Amino acid sequence: MRMARWMTVTAVLLFAAGLSRDVIDKWIDATVLPPLLSETSVEVRDRNGDLLRVYTVADGRWRLAVSPAQVDPGFVSMLIAYEDKRFADHSGVDPRAALRAVAQALRAGEVVSGGSTLTMQVARLLEDSGTGQLSGKLRQIRVALALERALTKDQILALYLTHAPYGGNIEGIRAATLTWFGKEPHRLTPAESALLVALPQSPVARRPDRHPEAARAARDRVLDRVARAGALDRDEARAAQGDLVPRARRAFPALAPHMADRALAEAPTLSTHHLTLDATLQHKLERLARDATRGLPPETSVAVVLADHQTGEILASVGSAGYNARGTRQGFVDMTSALRSPGSTLKPFIYAMAFDRGLAHPQTLIDDRPVAFGSYAPRNFDGAFRGELTITDALRQSLNIPVVLLLDEIGPAHLMNLMRRAGVSPVLPGDQAGLAIGLGGLGVTLTDMTQLYAALARGGVAVPLRWRADEAAPMTGRRIFDRAAAWQVSDILAGLAPPAGAPRGALAYKTGTSYGHRDAWALGFDGRHVAGVWIGRPDGTPVPGAFGGDLAAPILFEAFQRLRDEVTPLAPPPPETLMVSTARLPQPLRRFHGRNAAFEPASDAPKLIFPPDGARLALGSGNLPVKLRDGTPPFIWLANGVPVLTGSHRREVALPGLTAGFSQVSVIDARGRAARVSIRID
Repeated sequence: MRMARWMTVTAVLLFAAGLSRDVIDKWIDATVLPPLLSETSVEVRDRNGDLLRVYTVADGRWRLAVSPAQVDPGFVSMLIAYEDKRFADHSGVDPRAALRAVAQALRAGEVVSGGSTLTMQVARLLEDSGTGQLSGKLRQIRVALALERALTKDQILALYLTHAPYGGNIEGIRAATLTWFGKEPHRLTPAESALLVALPQSPVARRPDRHPEAARAARDRVLDRVARAGALDRDEARAAQGDLVPRARRAFPALAPHMADRALAEAPTLSTHHLTLDATLQHKLERLARDATRGLPPETSVAVVLADHQTGEILASVGSAGYNARGTRQGFVDMTSALRSPGSTLKPFIYAMAFDRGLAHPQTLIDDRPVAFGSYAPRNFDGAFRGELTITDALRQSLNIPVVLLLDEIGPAHLMNLMRRAGVSPVLPGDQAGLAIGLGGLGVTLTDMTQLYAALARGGVAVPLRWRADEAAPMTGRRIFDRAAAWQVSDILAGLAPPAGAPRGALAYKTGTSYGHRDAWALGFDGRHVAGVWIGRPDGTPVPGAFGGDLAAPILFEAFQRLRDEVTPLAPPPPETLMVSTARLPQPLRRFHGRNAAFEPASDAPKLIFPPDGARLALGSGNLPVKLRDGTPPFIWLANGVPVLTGSHRREVALPGLTAGFSQVSVIDARGRAARVSIRID
């Protein structure tokens, strides 16, 4: 049947040759061409042009845009030599090839070779038409002739290279080389080229992963024929026949899936997105994030951001420990852009503001003691108090009370303003910023926190982090505090003990753990790069025992070790930096005193710790139990201004003489210092 069809087609061609040129031209010009522009896969590329991720087209096929210039010339030469050696000269149909096919068929009694040109094959691919009917073959001839008049040879070849089938849902040379060889088509071996020439002829029967022997036999026939035609050296063809045929499909690149999805969502009309990411580094950090979840609860995820703080370019962004992770890990959630509590990771910026404003110096002494700001009474993570210590030690130990004392002096609104000036968008749970924001009482993203630490690394100059390669870099950054303050904080953080096995002093870093162990953080930088790590559950459920220092810090140091370059040393101190001991500081900087210090009692003055001020109590025995801390005995106790107990050396007593209603309880120590509370007795 096929031979009969070709004989009929040949007869039609011979008949057409006898028609007037004018009739043929009108027939060709009246051809309605199929759409020449087909949807191709959206590509996301890294800073070097390497593929990060590819998306299938609407019908689930992999079809990547390509031009002949992107393809190995050896493949193009082999394709033309095998399929259509007069491609450069004919006008869409090659009568000589058709006559030869018929002659070979008559001699052999079966079809030996086809007579379709590459242009006719393009016509068939564009219309997805078969060759089973004579009408289909005639339509291909007509479209091929029309295509030759509308397009250049390179454009026709590009259509073939884009649409040729290579097995399964693989279309086009680029999708084929990525699937079967794991590489782009600009450099191919003769064996690879021959397989790619043979596959489109029978993409189902010759599919290498399912029919490797058929694929190999077809490839070898191509090598034999092109060698006989002189398009390939015979020895080279024989050597190529010894190469193995791929027996498995390779997965398409799927790096940075969250960032790729974001790029596609923000610019859905672009066919290619160029990002600042580095594919090699991205791959390493995605693997690091996956490995880090081993041994953790199955719901736990990990996110990592690493950037060049000199340029603001994000080099890697890992949104989760596995984009397609099964179970409750919720890998599809991009935790680099999720609002979370930053825990203690904002503390360095409060200290930097204090240094910048002349309120404190790294060697300034500050009290770590019980304090209360109205109803807010911050406590250290372990409930203990260290007494007087330097600012340096307070930050390295991540104590809460000293930093809240400083923030109370500076004002929470100024911390919020600093973050916004750095390009960060914090979210408050209420409308008013309180002192709790210094300990993580707000929402911020991992990317924003990394950007904030980049400002610290740049000597107090903030630049926005960017991830699109076509986004212009800012000419200058915005200074949020002076460079001496930035260096002083960096120097303190560089003195933190690193995780076991990590080099000391290589990074300036800070860890943090949010309330209830919901978020574990580590952020740090060297002289060139800045990175942030978050660990937790995307749904905000606590992870018992999760501490930033235990979980996130090792990942941070591992991330820096994945950089191609060695860790860059931290910057030296600016010339204006004051580097002296506590004793040599100016008198106002030796000890921190808040603006209300003149009105505050001495640190060893008596303090009533029970009952608390404003308490409402019910007296059972008629006596009121009270508790006292500090002060010098003996003590005088008063109820509503009347002494009820004198000469007492005890700090826990029961006071008589109080009745129902509002009362004031006072105590005076031996040095005349007093403390009082107002209570209500029912």
